[in-house]
Amino acid sequence: MRSAKYIHTWGIFMLSTLDSATRESVHSHASHRRGTGESIKRSLDVSIALLSLLFLFPAFAIICILLLVHDGWPLIYRHKRVGRDGKTFDCLKFRTMRRDADKVLHDLLSTSEAARGEWSTQHKLRRDPRIHRLGRFLRMTSLDEIPQFINVLRGEMSIVGPRPIVEDEIPRYGDRIHCYLSMTPGITGLWQVSGRSDTSYDYRVDLDAEYHRTRSLNLDLRIMWRTVGVLLFDRNGC
Repeated sequence: MRSAKYIHTWGIFMLSTLDSATRESVHSHASHRRGTGESIKRSLDVSIALLSLLFLFPAFAIICILLLVHDGWPLIYRHKRVGRDGKTFDCLKFRTMRRDADKVLHDLLSTSEAARGEWSTQHKLRRDPRIHRLGRFLRMTSLDEIPQFINVLRGEMSIVGPRPIVEDEIPRYGDRIHCYLSMTPGITGLWQVSGRSDTSYDYRVDLDAEYHRTRSLNLDLRIMWRTVGVLLFDRNGC
């Protein structure tokens, strides 16, 4: 630790001794590398989203028919989420909740102290009465998130990144909210492959900050690979 601190301090000192033109060149090179990395990530996002939508089109059509028969319109649920640089967007999902979900949640929170406590700490309910029967299956298999590939094509989401949050969740990030806002939210990420349902919200924030610090193409590929394993073998993770 002392060695790493020494190297970091020495690096700052050396940078301070450079003339302004050289410093500008160093920062420009770093920005160029980040820009190149983001261009590669975007190209990968678009390619995977297009291939996924083509491959999953039969499932997409079947789910639409089943939802229409089971619970009627609308088939797609649009929820306002906070994206990169604080811009809001409509996060798309197959509708897994009852059409009177807001009323059901209000009634539950007004009558159940346990539910209020779980909602205030996790911003979700483990036994959510708003979810209809078909919706439970879609959530268990993560098929409800297929429409988010459309968000990826729009540039609102990435394949890998922090889970998109709502505005009410911003205060929970504290002084680390800049980590979230500097990244594009993802369909999957460190949280989804790290025991998602069994972790605290604070740990979720820790994971987002860690991804912000260590993100790379190699890490994204490892998270994608781990996501496949979670979907196939570990339902608790997703």
